[in-house]
Amino acid sequence: MPLPRVLADLPVSSVVLELIGGRVELVPWDFSGPVDAIYTYGHPTVDGAMMDRHAPLKVISNFGVGVDHIDVKAATARNIPVGNTPGILDGATADLAFALILAAGRRVVEGDRYARGPSFTRYDPSYMLGREVHSSTLGIFGMGRIGRQVAMRARGFGMKVLYHNRNRNDEAEITLGARYVTRDELLAAADYVVLTLPLTPETRGMIGRAELAQMKPTATLVNVARGAVVDKEALTEALAAKRIFAAALDVTDPEPLPRDHPLLKLENVIITPHLGSATEETRRRMAELSIENLFAGLEGEPLPYRVS
Repeated sequence: MPLPRVLADLPVSSVVLELIGGRVELVPWDFSGPVDAIYTYGHPTVDGAMMDRHAPLKVISNFGVGVDHIDVKAATARNIPVGNTPGILDGATADLAFALILAAGRRVVEGDRYARGPSFTRYDPSYMLGREVHSSTLGIFGMGRIGRQVAMRARGFGMKVLYHNRNRNDEAEITLGARYVTRDELLAAADYVVLTLPLTPETRGMIGRAELAQMKPTATLVNVARGAVVDKEALTEALAAKRIFAAALDVTDPEPLPRDHPLLKLENVIITPHLGSATEETRRRMAELSIENLFAGLEGEPLPYRVS
C-alpha cells in the first residue's frame, strides 16, 4: 500500500523528519499531482486554488501558531481541517521581545559593531547613549498569550504596562497590573511599543505614518507579530528622520527584505530573522504538535490542535 503523500515546503528540520519516521512520502512544493495533506513549514501561501489543485486533501498542518498564510475560510468551505501549534511558543517569543527591547534601548548591536571596529580606541562616557528600560512605560498591542508573557517580564523591570486589545483582559489587569488604554493613548505614552497581535485584515498596516507620528521621539517600536502589521516604508522614513528613537523587528514584510532595502542600512533599527520561537526546546515541541495534527488528519481523526 503506498504511503500517504504530503506536500511540504522542503527542506524541513531533522526533528520533523525524525518524527515523521518514514510513514509518509514528502513531495516538494512544486509537485503538481494530488496529495493527502499539506505541511507548511516556512509559511508558504496556501489558498483555495492550491487546495483544489491538490485535492482530495485530508488535512493542512502548520508548523507554528500563525496561520495568516493559509486561507482558513477556503479550507473550512472544503471541509479540510487546519492545525497549528498553540500555547507552546509564548515564553520563547516573549523572551525575544524583551531581548529586542533591551538591545534597542541600550544600543547593544551598534555597541557591538563599534567595539569590534577600528574607531574604538578610547572610552568616551558621552558616546552612544541609549534609553533606560527599567521604570519606563511599555505599551503592548495584543494582550493575548504572548502579550501577557511580555507584561510579566516587564514587572521585573519595574515598567508601567499599558495595553490595547479588541477586548479588555481582566486577568492581565488584575495579576499583571496592566492598564487598558485607547490606541492613541498607548502610542502617545509608551516608551516601548510592542506588537504581539495576529495579522488580520484589521491589523494589516496598523502602524503607519499617522501612528508613528503619535509616538514619542524617544520611543522604540518592537515587532514580534507579523511584518505586514507595520508599513515598512513609513517606518523607514520615521527612522531615517529620527522621528522615533529606534525599532527592533523580528519580522518584516516581505521576509526577508530585499537586500537593497533602505531599512537595512539604518543604524537605529535591529532586525532578526524571525527568531521568536527559535529555541531548541520550543521548535521541537512545535514539530511534535504539527506532526500530531498531520497524522490525526491523515487517519481521519480529530486534530488535537485545530484552528478550523
